[in-house]
Amino acid sequence: MMKKIMVMILVGAICLMGATTALAQKEYVPGAKIYSTLAEYEKFTGKKIEKFHEAPMLRVKVAAGELPPVEERLPEEPMVIEPYEEIGQYGGTWHRAWLGLADMWGPAKLMEVRMIQWNWNANQLLPDVAKAWEVSKDGRSFTFYLRKGIKWSDGHPFTTEDIRFEWEDVILNKELTPARRSAWFYSGGEPGKLEIIDDYTFRITFKEPYPIFLLDAPDRLRRLVNSPKHYGKQFHPRYTPADKLEKMTKEAGFDHWWQLFLAKMGEGWWDTNPDHPTLWAWKLKVPGTATRMIHERNPYYWKVDPQGNQLPYIDRITHDLVEDPDMINFKAVAGEIDMQMRHIQFANYTLLMENREKGDYRVLKWKNDMGSDPTIYFNLTCKDPVLRKLFENDKFRKALSLAINRDEINEFCYLGTGEPRQESFISGTRYYSEEWEKAYAEYDPEKANALLDEIGLKWDKDHKYRLRPDGKPLALTIEFTPAFGPWPDACELIKGYWEAVGVKTSIKPEERSLFWTRIDANEHQVVIWTGMCSAIVVENIGWLTGYTASEYDRWYKSGGEAGEKPTGDIAKLYELWDKLKVTTDEKERERLVKEIVNLHIKNIWMIGTVGETIQPVVVKNYFRNVPEKIICANPQQTPGNAQTSQFFIKVKK
Repeated sequence: MMKKIMVMILVGAICLMGATTALAQKEYVPGAKIYSTLAEYEKFTGKKIEKFHEAPMLRVKVAAGELPPVEERLPEEPMVIEPYEEIGQYGGTWHRAWLGLADMWGPAKLMEVRMIQWNWNANQLLPDVAKAWEVSKDGRSFTFYLRKGIKWSDGHPFTTEDIRFEWEDVILNKELTPARRSAWFYSGGEPGKLEIIDDYTFRITFKEPYPIFLLDAPDRLRRLVNSPKHYGKQFHPRYTPADKLEKMTKEAGFDHWWQLFLAKMGEGWWDTNPDHPTLWAWKLKVPGTATRMIHERNPYYWKVDPQGNQLPYIDRITHDLVEDPDMINFKAVAGEIDMQMRHIQFANYTLLMENREKGDYRVLKWKNDMGSDPTIYFNLTCKDPVLRKLFENDKFRKALSLAINRDEINEFCYLGTGEPRQESFISGTRYYSEEWEKAYAEYDPEKANALLDEIGLKWDKDHKYRLRPDGKPLALTIEFTPAFGPWPDACELIKGYWEAVGVKTSIKPEERSLFWTRIDANEHQVVIWTGMCSAIVVENIGWLTGYTASEYDRWYKSGGEAGEKPTGDIAKLYELWDKLKVTTDEKERERLVKEIVNLHIKNIWMIGTVGETIQPVVVKNYFRNVPEKIICANPQQTPGNAQTSQFFIKVKK
């Protein structure tokens, strides 16, 4: 017997509460309020929505016979969004900028929908495409209830057949989904079993307890709401004759059917394939290969406001292609961007503030949910055997941590708004550890030099740089992508600190896709990236090892079929993780996390600099319903967790 629950993840712990999914919606105060269905809206407000309305551009199409009436386009149970400030006005274009196809997650985080979603500060799971869900007491089975009558952007019904298609024909197809990317859907060495109960109900059951499944469900289960079977099956050999599929593949310039499938249905379809139906608020109209990509409103979007107005309010979103993040910030200062968070860099904070009146915009200060930004990661499986041995030495990592002047980075890069700290859980979260936050985070170059001397890293004859054990100059390369934060300035400072203790350092900015390609290929020495998202600390293996060990990570995610088997304390991390992810007892889970924290304190695998920083967000004064304060983090897909479909452009009447 399954018990209906609302899963609340309070600062990192899983607390299974005996309440319905709607009960806690009234607590969603910092942004727009969410009500899963019309019935729940009526229950909590005493008001009833009896009539629906639509955007003028859609009314024209209905009148011309191009679309059915709005009542027929909405599902039986639309979600109700109570706007942050006020009921919005229809119309207008949301202007923003992006860096091209390699920046594909920008538009996704802006408008993507989920099976279920996080609230603004990631301490509560909320309904989205699924109106409700149930979890078995043993933590093995998860049942989801879709909204009856929900439709894709082309009007075709969205049902559990779409779920079955993605699960059986894509996720479990090794040609389409490599083992390392499908690992999250496995428990006890076996994939979860999908059971289709009816057109709008499905269940996933795992061999072993998998209580953390819901923690990362907002991210992983997005695949199940982005795979229209009626469209995608034409590219799949299970549904299309081999000769026809081969012809399509060749005509598209590919050698294998799976290449064609991924081009049409894989990640990035929202920026490249206008034919792909969607459940999102806006649908691609002009692809990202153009200098101005355009998304236009989805006429079948399934959310409404309290007056029965179908969302979104805004007609379209344009994304102007620019060369680098600096151009995005220049456009913001010039008043050419309506609302944008992505690539708005803190390094330009003063400039942005000084030009608010001229650019007719305001600057919001959203809080970053990161232990450190930037965070330094050593590649423990580095291909250079000498460097690898050094990286594996905790004294070397601790020495380079002690060599960093975090107060200076905070003042110079973040104007004193952050907290100098080690990479660790942020204050206020359940597993916060003051000991970890302060571990080897003081600025002590004398102690750093002593540790490097103890390791046996001698200086050259001119006492300028230290020498490796093989007699060569000790030189490191820090790779980073300049797309986030004041990283170039922070890297320059880190370079200076490390060279002051004898470690010659080069910094290498890279385009984002190249950056990740090199990490996946285990080509990096040291990289800079953001720290862990502390609001959800046990949703996946990534927060344990970061980007420090590509080959260990590959081994774990492939079930030992690829990569390199970890040893020592890194192996203990994976062992603890394997125990943690199947533990249903909260006290035992807390004990396991504490063990993991202690291993991090002992080893300092990841070096933090400054954490709990703010993220500037540029918003035009006429662009409304944008929350003043919100937690800015990847698990919530910020700014999507601000319910962008209720943003609107206010026109004076």
